Amino acid sequence: MQAYGRAFARIYNLMWTRFANQVAPFIFDFYASTSVGKSNKSLLDLCCGTGQLAVHFLEKGFRVTGLDLSEHMLSIAKENALPYLVAGQAKFIQDDASHFALDERFGLVVSTFDALNHLENEQALQACFRCAHAVCDGYFIFDLNTRRGLRHWNNVEINDRSEDALIINHGFYDGVSNKAWTRITGFIREPNGLYERFDETVFNTAYEMENVRDMLIEVGWKDVQFARIQELGVSLSAPEQEERVWFAAKA
Repeated sequence: MQAYGRAFARIYNLMWTRFANQVAPFIFDFYASTSVGKSNKSLLDLCCGTGQLAVHFLEKGFRVTGLDLSEHMLSIAKENALPYLVAGQAKFIQDDASHFALDERFGLVVSTFDALNHLENEQALQACFRCAHAVCDGYFIFDLNTRRGLRHWNNVEINDRSEDALIINHGFYDGVSNKAWTRITGFIREPNGLYERFDETVFNTAYEMENVRDMLIEVGWKDVQFARIQELGVSLSAPEQEERVWFAAKA
């Protein structure tokens, strides 16, 4: 799995936190409506990034563990969740989402913003499912880009909306292969007023949604559903027609 650098983590925290802030309430509402969610307020946030989703659940009284491979992402997540870290309500762990083991268990395991598309292959994805199942007493919720969604990576986008950063995204996906690529280049302003240049190449692995569901079931997850974020309890019949699919599975 990819581990992002310091400048990229700062850009992420500055420019790309909207997704987590938008989806967190839907995930919370779905989980709170379940029998386990009414009593078990514990969350494992896989590939937690800079911690925005974790903070949403911390504010709701959850005990939260965030896991990410990037020490730079985790450093910012700790800053964002500092009061909860001091209180012992939150902790953040550097580890690989496809190969981890924890001594505690959780009512809810989540991974958002197509983070699991960044695993190398189906073997790594299924290993992640196995690790998550081993520590979950309730639900596993995550999203993936579909092949249809990844076709939108074929573009060049310049983002200069912030005075503190300039970002150029150059994406490529041929619609057939198992990898989509985006090169993210830009500049971010340092506290001294100077700009630091960064350059990251990000990949998404393309999965067949039915194969993903089969892998979840094989590991031991039950009641696996394809869904949209606004209706996590409503099953989709044609997931490949979506650009992004959410999965809700029960331990």
